[in-house]
Amino acid sequence: MYKIVSIPGDGIGPEVVAGAVDVINAVAKKHGFEVLIEEHLFGGASYEVHGNMLTDETLEACRNCDAVLLGAVGGPKWESLPHAEKPEAALLKIRKELGLFANLRPAKVYEALVDASTLKSEVVGGTDFMVFRELTGGIYFGQPRGYDENRGWNTMVYERYEVERIARLAFEYARNRGNVKVTSIDKANVLEVSQFWRNVVHEVHKDFPEIELADMYVDNAAMQIVRNPKQFDVIVTSNLFGDILSDISGMITGSLGMLPSASIGSDHALYEPIHGSAPDIAGQNKANPIATIASVAMMFENSFALPEVAKEIYDAIEAALATGIRTADIAKPGEKTASTTEMTAAIVARI
Repeated sequence: MYKIVSIPGDGIGPEVVAGAVDVINAVAKKHGFEVLIEEHLFGGASYEVHGNMLTDETLEACRNCDAVLLGAVGGPKWESLPHAEKPEAALLKIRKELGLFANLRPAKVYEALVDASTLKSEVVGGTDFMVFRELTGGIYFGQPRGYDENRGWNTMVYERYEVERIARLAFEYARNRGNVKVTSIDKANVLEVSQFWRNVVHEVHKDFPEIELADMYVDNAAMQIVRNPKQFDVIVTSNLFGDILSDISGMITGSLGMLPSASIGSDHALYEPIHGSAPDIAGQNKANPIATIASVAMMFENSFALPEVAKEIYDAIEAALATGIRTADIAKPGEKTASTTEMTAAIVARI
């Protein structure tokens, strides 16, 4: 039996998570295994009930399950709260408390959606790379930090072990993928912390001599991802740079609504779409559930060691898209659009 904690969160989170749960139940029924899904409040939804974005109960449930499925957090309603009480702070806290030091974000262009990208089809067609973003260090967590009337300050710092473990994970993934190239992205020409990052990544690379390693400055990387995304296989980078580059990678595929992510650590894992809570369409059954459904595929592959089930989910997404069904975010102007539940049903039918 697999125990999953579902934390739908805010905005469109409950809608896309509901679609993902339908897919989980479909593959469980098909393969005859049992799944226990336990739902908990998180983010603004939790604040409205408990006055706290992340309760001890939710955190404890996340510690005692096989995987966590997250929808989205945040919205205008809670933007005026003090920084430490905002939904985004709760998201940082859950990552830190669960030790989720690596964020995996695939950038894959589905064949049926080559024309959905704002880039030319010959540029994006065949794109399929993975971004490894360090998730619990760097400038988002460094101390001191703060601001007053005249200045603001943050500290970007990395410990050796933080760089070593994310680099090793990226090289291991590249090895499993067939010894493909790893590109380490930094700003070593300006930042000492980036030079340290580069030095440590090269040290770890000595244990993986069969894998090609390339270094690239982050500003050039942003340009290269848009210019020629097919040149990348595996990208490994810091928290801040990974946050930015993974969104750029997402948009070249056509929509953030298509892209899943996995946040993993030594003992826990959390899976979530990379899009936000989209409060402007919340509750309207318009959201694209594919990113969350693909996050479930990553769950089956990484947490449950069932790559064949993950492939079935990816194939079902591809097959559904091949029929021409489109949610609003990936539809062409004037094209008929499907609802969240209709897209989910199309994918489930192909499972």
